[in-house]
Amino acid sequence: MLAIRLPLDIEQRLEALATATGRTKSFYARKAIVDFMNDMEDIYLAESRLEAVRAGRSRTFTLDEVERELGLDS
Repeated sequence: MLAIRLPLDIEQRLEALATATGRTKSFYARKAIVDFMNDMEDIYLAESRLEAVRAGRSRTFTLDEVERELGLDS
C-alpha cells in the first residue's frame, strides 16, 4: 500500500483524466510508476554498460558483426 500527497493542480488533473476515461486514479498512478521504473532501469543498464565499455571490461559490436554472427548477412 502506498499513499502519496499530490499538489492540488496535479490531483485535479488526475481526477479529470480518471473521470474522462472511466479509469481510476490508482490505475494512472500505477502506470506512471511502472513506466518510470522501466525507464530508470533502462537508463541504469545503459549507464552500466557504457561504463564497462569505457573501462575495457566489455566491447561493442558493429551491425555487420551481429548480422554475420546471426547468419543474416546475405
